[in-house]
Amino acid sequence: MPNREEKFLCLTPTPGKQGTRIDRWKYETLRRAIRRAVPKNKIGIEFVKLPVLVRPYLTADELKRLGSLMWYVTTVKLHLEVIGELERVPHSQPQRIRLAP
Repeated sequence: MPNREEKFLCLTPTPGKQGTRIDRWKYETLRRAIRRAVPKNKIGIEFVKLPVLVRPYLTADELKRLGSLMWYVTTVKLHLEVIGELERVPHSQPQRIRLAP
């Protein structure tokens, strides 16, 4: 029997949408990287820049094994919003995010 990776359910703040299951190691790796890359200050960072800012916190092997960095960053970012670790900066265009207080 093949060894199956443990899965983690990433929730989304969008009402009526179901969460997405991803490998737990991907969730944990990206959660750490996102928390390092995103500031807690008032203005935060533009969401579209997040994959570039996260990249230095990942090893070459992790980047290779992840697959689509933008997709996984978005999936984990949405879950971090749901659990209150990240927040969107109100009234920001384009969307900006910051660590929640």
